[in-house]
Formats: sequence, C-alpha cells, structure tokens
Amino acid sequence: MVITSRSNPQIKELIKLNDKKFRTDKGLYLVEGIKPVCECISAGCVIDKIICTEKYALKFDNPIVVSDGVFGAFSSEKTPQGVIATVKIPQNELKAPSGSCLLLDCLQDPGNIGTIIRTANAAGYRQIYMINCADPYSPKAVRASMSGIFFVEIIQGAKEDILKLLGNIPIICADMQGENLFDFVPPEKFCLCIGNEGAGLSREIKEHCSYSISIPMADTCESLNAAVAAGIAMYTLKDRNLK
Repeated sequence: MVITSRSNPQIKELIKLNDKKFRTDKGLYLVEGIKPVCECISAGCVIDKIICTEKYALKFDNPIVVSDGVFGAFSSEKTPQGVIATVKIPQNELKAPSGSCLLLDCLQDPGNIGTIIRTANAAGYRQIYMINCADPYSPKAVRASMSGIFFVEIIQGAKEDILKLLGNIPIICADMQGENLFDFVPPEKFCLCIGNEGAGLSREIKEHCSYSISIPMADTCESLNAAVAAGIAMYTLKDRNLK
C-alpha cells in the first residue's frame, strides 16, 4: 500500500522528528538519502523504520512506501532522493575516552557540529564529548556529518561531569592566544577542545586547559570557521604524534 495522504499518522510523526524535543522524547533521529541510509544499516545502527517512494520499495525489507508528494512533505532536502530512515539515538554512557578525543564547548551551529563529526571520524577520533551544544542529531548536523555520526561516540553531559571523566587527560584548547599549532608537540593522549563560534571557550573550560594552541593566520584574517579550525588541529595534532 502506498501512503498518499500527508495527514497519515505515521507521516505526521516523521515531520515532528525535525523538532529536537520530539526527537528526544522518541529517541529517534532522521537519516535521509539512499547512500546515508545504506551506510547507516551497514554500520549496525538500530533502524526503526525505512520510508521510501515506490522507486526504492524493493530495495529494503518492509519499508513504508509513500507517494513522491508525501515524501516531499517531510524531506529536508531540496531535491529528495526518496529514502529516509528513523534511527535510534544511541544512549552512550558517560565514560572516560579510550584514546585521544574531542570536546565541543557550547557550539551552536549544527552545520559546524556535523562537519566536525565528519572530520573526527576521518581523522580517527572515536569519542566526541559535547557540553551545551546544538543537537548533533538534527537533520542539518546529520547531513553535514556525511555518515560520520554512525562511526563515532557522541557523549553529551553536564560540564562538571564531563570534566571529571576527562580526569588527568591533558586538554588542548584552541585559542587565539595559544602556542603556534605547528610548533606544538602534543602528549600521546589528549582531548582537543573547540569553543563556541562567537564567544570561544567558556571560563571553566579554560581553567582546565593544560595547553592552548592557535593557528597562525595572515593579518587580513580575523578568525577561522570553528569546523575548519577543528579540522586543521585534529590532523596536525595526530601528525605530530606520529613523528
């Protein structure tokens, strides 16, 4: 059966998953696009439902099939591919990192968060701690992560709890006044911290920093995008460890 009405209860619930509160209440988030959905399945994520247009009805087991018009009602893409999945949000426990990790302090742009997740996955950072950040499971963040969110652990919690978990792990803060990143030699295991896009690092995080690093820039440039700066730092610090 093909659902052709936007007032169908299942369709209404899908639309509500664009709202953070509803995602939290249901414990579900959306993954859209044929490639991301297939990668999500391959990564072993817990799939709740797959919704697709008739074009993809035979590709998945027991999908909910909808008309193109209905699919467009809940898609967040400009040119929908016709496949979307509702996926269980992982309930990652508060625990100490197994290796070098990231700490995101009050980042508010979901695009930046998704891009950082994407780069962290590529660079081999498996755990990302988040304090008072935008929702990493929003459609924009998930899309920007380019499937990276399926392969890293997102650990969210209160500032004091996360700082306690990091314990004796040196925190390296990205800060405009820090040491030149390209001269800095990091410890073998560390936590790289990226602050808010506008305000930078919070006072409490700065007080827990073991080191501060900065990226040298031309006088004509005031600052770098948070995700770009994070990417440069992630790869440079890993490279320094290998030498």
